[in-house]
Amino acid sequence: MACTISLSPSSSSSSFLLSHTSIFRFRSPRHLSTSSSRRRLSVSVSATASSSSSLQALIFDCDGVILESEHLHRQAYNEAFAHFNVRCSSSASQPLNWDLHFYDQLQNQIGGGKPKMRWYFKEHGYPSSTIFEKPPEDDEGRAKIIDTLQDWKTERYKEIIKSGTVEPRPGVLRLMDEAKAAGKKLAVCSAATKSSVILCLENLIGIERFQGLDCFLAGDDVKQKKPDPSIYLTASKKLGIPEKDCLVVEDSVIGLQAATKAGMSCVITYTSSTADQDFKDAIAIYPDLSNIRLKDLELLLQNAVIAN
Repeated sequence: MACTISLSPSSSSSSFLLSHTSIFRFRSPRHLSTSSSRRRLSVSVSATASSSSSLQALIFDCDGVILESEHLHRQAYNEAFAHFNVRCSSSASQPLNWDLHFYDQLQNQIGGGKPKMRWYFKEHGYPSSTIFEKPPEDDEGRAKIIDTLQDWKTERYKEIIKSGTVEPRPGVLRLMDEAKAAGKKLAVCSAATKSSVILCLENLIGIERFQGLDCFLAGDDVKQKKPDPSIYLTASKKLGIPEKDCLVVEDSVIGLQAATKAGMSCVITYTSSTADQDFKDAIAIYPDLSNIRLKDLELLLQNAVIAN
């Protein structure tokens, strides 16, 4: 039988006894924002330890996990819309601009850049632009405008990453190094385009860590984007590790759904734009990884039960 324990961030230290032999300790996160400080940390654990699962592979999402990047993606999209004078209505006074609130909702419901635009243009009508003076009506023209916008956006995003102003989220590099030192398989699975993810990883985790990954998959490598589980199922096969022995680190419900549908346990490290999402199926929820060690994740996977 599974039990759920909720820990308040205001507590300086909390511990609980799950069996006669297993004690888990969780420190409260530091430097929480006002909105984040109201969020409770929750962990779903089994009442008795299980020897059937052991942490053999640690799999990271990229955007939102390795770096907090959604505001950078939104900036690049809006600059692309302005560059090509994208207007979804002939009466629009300004090029299309995705505001912060809308983009937070969009990126947490639809993974991948092209699917985002495809959905938006289907809902609001395909736009006029400098690519096509009139809105395209055939599939070829619609595909071309999305491809052109995505290519330009990707290049702009690369420029932002190369600027040197972007840093990895707290605790990520240390946790990667701990996993490699302990002989665990290490992977990155992102819904973004391969070129942009490679650039992010080379600049944020360093070329040596990137080349040391046991598996790297991007949105280009699978037919279906998250929340479809394809990318994680593919990673499991490439790593040669059973799904139950893989632990995924994600930041959003979309990623969580992809991991759990693949039969993998998932830890959430949320961002400001995903903090209010329902992560009931995650085995642990953190504001960042600054206080999380590999041994903590090993204990979680050994004892975790995905809530149904």
